[in-house]
Amino acid sequence: MRQDYLGFVTQLQRQHPDIAHVHVLGERVTHVFHPDYVREVLVDQSDALIRWERATEVFSVSMGQSVLVTEGAQWQRQRRMLQPGFTPKRVAGYAGLMATATRTALDALAGQVQAQGQAQGQTHSADVEALMTRVTLDVILRTLFGQHQVQDARPLAQAIQTLSHYGYTQFFMPFSWPMWMPLPAVRRARAALRTLNTLIGQHIGLAQARGDDGGGDLLTMLRLARDPEQATQGLSAQELHDQTMVMFQAGHETSATALTWWCGLMARHPEVARRIRHEVDTVLQGQDPTPATLAHLPWLQASIKESLRLYPPAAILMTRRACKDIRVGPWRLPKGQLIALTPYVIQRDARWFDHPDDFRPERFLPDAPEVPRGAWAPFGTGPRVCIGQHFAMLEIGLIAAMLMQRFHLHWPQGAAWPAVDLAVSLRPAKAMVLNLKLRARPSLASPQDRQQIADPTASKTSTSGTS
Repeated sequence: MRQDYLGFVTQLQRQHPDIAHVHVLGERVTHVFHPDYVREVLVDQSDALIRWERATEVFSVSMGQSVLVTEGAQWQRQRRMLQPGFTPKRVAGYAGLMATATRTALDALAGQVQAQGQAQGQTHSADVEALMTRVTLDVILRTLFGQHQVQDARPLAQAIQTLSHYGYTQFFMPFSWPMWMPLPAVRRARAALRTLNTLIGQHIGLAQARGDDGGGDLLTMLRLARDPEQATQGLSAQELHDQTMVMFQAGHETSATALTWWCGLMARHPEVARRIRHEVDTVLQGQDPTPATLAHLPWLQASIKESLRLYPPAAILMTRRACKDIRVGPWRLPKGQLIALTPYVIQRDARWFDHPDDFRPERFLPDAPEVPRGAWAPFGTGPRVCIGQHFAMLEIGLIAAMLMQRFHLHWPQGAAWPAVDLAVSLRPAKAMVLNLKLRARPSLASPQDRQQIADPTASKTSTSGTS
């Protein structure tokens, strides 16, 4: 399992498509695969479950007692306080900060590509994961803090990846060494955590020193958050730090990972990318995307959802433990049972997705057959669905649209599709290097292109061979 967890669960699902029971080191674990059963567990019986204690222990090392980790009344209070800051309407208010950060990063890259093209007359090769990491880091820094003074974000990205890999390895150990131990892996994790804690502490200190409560950034929202049931009660100093930390890590790494896979799929399937470029040019006409205009880009949105189906950043959801006996379909799961849910496997089930390993964005077009509830759940479902799902979809959509405005993405001839590397998020196992070619200034699509975009059912595109 530690060597290839996703491969293990995939084989398990092929043998037992709906539900499977295994023993692992004395633990009883039930893997739930059928969408109906997924909803029975996460929606209908959520009050009978807690998150796997070992996972919350591991996550608490870097994320403290944040909304990702806490349970019971403490979690309910934090969720009530944070939820208003992540409604679609409130998230739309962050779009300007996101677009500014993306424009700055992509325009700088365009300058580099243009300079190289003038000097060498060729496309620019780029590690797309490194590129998306830089872009999403700038986006989350601006969105979270409004303004920032980070000149080199690479140490921050490295710190997050270090903690991600360290955390994943801890899931397969019965206990964790104390953070003061002089072991190499612990020492690296401790240094990474110190880097992030310093950044978070500095920005919270600056915000408190300014005393500015009128900002439109996420940190201001956190500082002003109040419990609706106790209007005078805000987040404590430690809670403010912990919530900021989880938003910084989750708001960057998962989005960067999702965009990396999406960029690779665009380069791998130029016919889909061509359709999306037409759509983007027609709707945006060279302007930055907004939440309103993103809603008029069905092929872009469908391609993002299909990419999240094939390569969900949270490929495994945090395992639950039953606090009392529960029923899943015709089965009774006793108190104490662990329940594992794996979107990477559930979302590749041929019963719900024809040719499930193929990249087919038309599955998610507005007129496509409805996907069974629970079969597509990259953000989870139920009361503990990812609080930042609207934020993530807006961020990914804005960056993807602005990238398509500026660049053609080409898959290097003869290059193999990378295997997956499962840490806390699902990343390519090796660098995904793409060839970038700067686009000419976007022009309006022809009337024929406009008609094709307005009526995507006129010529649906199916593609295969993603890996």
